[in-house]
Amino acid sequence: MKLYLIAGEASGDLHGSNLVKALLNEHSDLHLRGWGGDLMEQQGLKLIKHYRELAFMGFTEVLMNLRTILRNIRFCKEDISAYRPDAVILIDYPGFNLRIAKWCRTKGIPVFYYISPQIWAWKANRVYQIKRDVTQMFTILPFEKDFYRRYGMEVEYVGHPLLDVIEPQMPEQPAVGDHPAGRQKLVAILPGSRKQEIQRMLPVMLNAVRRFNNCQYVIAGAPGQDASFYHRVAKSDDLPLVFGQTYALFKRADAALITSGTATLEAALSGLPLVVCYKGGTLSYQIAKRVIKVKFISLVNLILNREAVPELIQDEFNVTTLTEWLDRLLSDGAYRLTQQRDFDELHKRLGGRGASTRAAKAMLKTLQSQEQTHTEAR
Repeated sequence: MKLYLIAGEASGDLHGSNLVKALLNEHSDLHLRGWGGDLMEQQGLKLIKHYRELAFMGFTEVLMNLRTILRNIRFCKEDISAYRPDAVILIDYPGFNLRIAKWCRTKGIPVFYYISPQIWAWKANRVYQIKRDVTQMFTILPFEKDFYRRYGMEVEYVGHPLLDVIEPQMPEQPAVGDHPAGRQKLVAILPGSRKQEIQRMLPVMLNAVRRFNNCQYVIAGAPGQDASFYHRVAKSDDLPLVFGQTYALFKRADAALITSGTATLEAALSGLPLVVCYKGGTLSYQIAKRVIKVKFISLVNLILNREAVPELIQDEFNVTTLTEWLDRLLSDGAYRLTQQRDFDELHKRLGGRGASTRAAKAMLKTLQSQEQTHTEAR
């Protein structure tokens, strides 16, 4: 049996790698090919294109790179046609993947969508396209099942795959490069995974944390980015920068400054007090402000349906405001405790571990059922 997987971002590579592992555990004879990153490749995917070639963020950035995006879509279709998979598995990354889903339907290729696009935040009308083009949707957030049901679509809620990732990878005494916390407070800085994000976020985060004489900081480098890039953005040859040690850093750190994305949920599930930050291009932000329909940008707040962690968005994301919130995180014990209690509730709402295995089993069961139906029809 042959499967083709597509992930277009670092978080998709992470969750895709665990799905690849689960699929091969369930069916060792599978042949897996597709788009993703180093983690998916390490688990057994034949990697055709790395997500670092695909990561464009914001409305204006997408328009500026439209020719590259269309060329990638064309190449992807050609590769799927040549490979002739039994199914295509799409992982988040909706702008690209929904186009592929539509094309797959016209070719009669079953489509499994793992990790629903955030259509509940904006472009809710995409649900009709998903209902038409996707064979089976697997959701990871508890409120998504009810959202789809309102549109007459049943989806499978498998739980959040981060619950499988975080705790098992946390060593008892983690190291964070050559920059141990010692007796000083340690602040984790995660400025995002894409170059545009890092360029906007990192200088402000550094300027804020450097105002604290009793603090050290460590930057968690994103997969697919080079250390030299961070040095250029920070205009410094000496940065406390680590790669591949994010969960170890979360366990050691006292607080975190994190660009909105999956990392905010990872930190919260690790019990680390944090501030969520976001700043986009001016035009992209003005467009987003008019079309996004949710009260919060962070998954932590969306799942809990309240502002459990502060969100500094666009103009609010500045050195002065960020410094004030960081000071509160580091010095206000009652506030830290409140965040951590909210994180305990977050754990409970996301359900138990085993999301990747549940998704893999359901996908293979559907394929085996379809295969049996075709055999009987002959």
